[in-house]
Amino acid sequence: MLKNIRRPQPAAQRGLTLLGLLFWAVIIALAVIIGAKIVPSVSEYMSCVRGVKLAAGESTPDAARAAFDRYTTVGYITAIAGQDLDIVPGRNGSLTVSFTYDKEIQLAGPVYLLIKYKGSSGSGVN
Repeated sequence: MLKNIRRPQPAAQRGLTLLGLLFWAVIIALAVIIGAKIVPSVSEYMSCVRGVKLAAGESTPDAARAAFDRYTTVGYITAIAGQDLDIVPGRNGSLTVSFTYDKEIQLAGPVYLLIKYKGSSGSGVN
């Protein structure tokens, strides 16, 4: 008689184990640490782009370099200077100002992250 009684199946457990929690905590912590080291470099790059767009409004290459050098003092730019800019005269007396530079960011010990930046006054952020 008791053989025909159905017992309910236990519900499948859901959730995160302690090891799973630790794994994801390490992954998220590494992403936050790397992001915190990258953000200042990206901010400096965006300042460089704004600086070359400002410098492109000048009439001569020397004036453009001087304008960029003035902008570096207020824009907190240390990666490049006016002498590092590539300036090409364009149509109607306008200038196209571009730059490239590499930034090495030390992550831990001998491990570095290399970021290659490239920007121009003729386009958006590259």
